[in-house]
Amino acid sequence: MSNAVSHLDNDRFLRALLKQPVDTTPIWIMRQAGRYLPEYKATRKRAGSFMDLCKNADLACEVTLQPLERFELDAAILFSDILTIPDAMGLGLYFAEGEGPVFERPLCNRAAIEALGVPDPEGELAYVMNAVRTIRADLNGRVPLIGFSGSPWTLATYMVEGGSSKDFGKVKGLLYDDPKAMHLLLDKLAQSVTSYLNAQIAAGAQAVMVFDTWGGTLTPQTYRDFSLNYMQQIVAGLKRENAGRRVPVILFTKGGAQWLESMAETGCDGLGLDWTIDIAAAQQRVGAKVALQGNMDPCVLYASPERIRARAHEIVKAFAQPTGHVFNLGHGIHQHINPEHVKVLVDAVHEAGFELRAH
Repeated sequence: MSNAVSHLDNDRFLRALLKQPVDTTPIWIMRQAGRYLPEYKATRKRAGSFMDLCKNADLACEVTLQPLERFELDAAILFSDILTIPDAMGLGLYFAEGEGPVFERPLCNRAAIEALGVPDPEGELAYVMNAVRTIRADLNGRVPLIGFSGSPWTLATYMVEGGSSKDFGKVKGLLYDDPKAMHLLLDKLAQSVTSYLNAQIAAGAQAVMVFDTWGGTLTPQTYRDFSLNYMQQIVAGLKRENAGRRVPVILFTKGGAQWLESMAETGCDGLGLDWTIDIAAAQQRVGAKVALQGNMDPCVLYASPERIRARAHEIVKAFAQPTGHVFNLGHGIHQHINPEHVKVLVDAVHEAGFELRAH
């Protein structure tokens, strides 16, 4: 990739993750390209289905860029789904109306796990790499592009449960009853996620994030053994530089505030925080070891513009250092949020960040 292509007009997101000086606090929002935007709904309708939207590079690019046309966001995130890897492993993913993701062939026994192959990111998952390349070209250096994957544990929950779950009975049952089978599955997934993220980096992703959505359902011991251990393997296997620039990696465990110190030891550059921890307390605990990303409760966006602005200023100013903070919600934006409220948030974060650095 030429230097001309790797030039960035706005690199404050990458700089903050690497704890380098920034002019203001950068912000992006989990699920920023999604159902709260009317233009997304229109493109999704045109695509036919959610997976058809993911698999069409031009449409995936279109929805990735939609929020950047409305808001002064500091990063774009690849439009895709965390379940692309299990789908490429042949489990038959589809999205049932009102039910979320469902697998036709969930993993019911050790033989099914043993039969799984590690997908080729430029083979079965080439459509994701095509989307990354298309988005990078269309962004033309405006802001960095974030690539991502689900964590091995989170992917395993869907693959064993066959979809979403309230109690994780099947996957935790397997973990306790046949830990060797669970480790075999997680090892294959860790290899798959590593090669998948490395392919996204080679295709042009300038930072990557691992979403451990269901790590918070585990006990401290099982979290370390069955989730964190595999995320650490991924971090160790990632290509951390491309086109002459460091490629930061962010780990996010929803419900994982109690394990921040252990997560910071993995060698990642940034930790995502949900809203169950105070950002100042998180910063005190991990010190300067990693950058922090977060962590406003998405429901604040249902409040008045004045309340949103006030809360944004509180979070930005609670972070005691002039760099090392990327503002985000503590989880994905809700589908019924008013887009005007998102604009209020983005502008308020930048305003608070400028004020903080002026003192």
